[in-house]
Amino acid sequence: MSAGQIAALIAAGAFVLLVLLLAIPLMKLGRTLDEATIAIRKAHENTDPLLHGANDTLTHVNAQLERVDGITAGAQTVTSNVSALSSVFTATLGGPLVKTAALSYGVSKAVRGRRKSKAIDDVRRSRRSRGRKNK
Repeated sequence: MSAGQIAALIAAGAFVLLVLLLAIPLMKLGRTLDEATIAIRKAHENTDPLLHGANDTLTHVNAQLERVDGITAGAQTVTSNVSALSSVFTATLGGPLVKTAALSYGVSKAVRGRRKSKAIDDVRRSRRSRGRKNK
């Protein structure tokens, strides 16, 4: 055997050893990829019921939001009706009520003034009558 053939045998042995050393991590990597594939498959299977449940929940929420929209529209109608009624009440009864209040205030002030002037007149008469009696 020549030196070149011995070197080729050593190189072939080293290559076989290298292949064997690389085969172990490659097999472990293959198992890891298999486990990852299984985990992804399980996650996908568990996701379908969650997505269906979320879809059902969104359907119910949309139905409730439609009901709330109806209630809000009704409340807005009631508010506008109350506003219109308030405007009508103010227009029809506001003026006469203000006039009535002003009249009652004026009458009560006149009655108080008259009572006050009557009381003052009574005091003046009583002072005059005392003054005549003392003389």
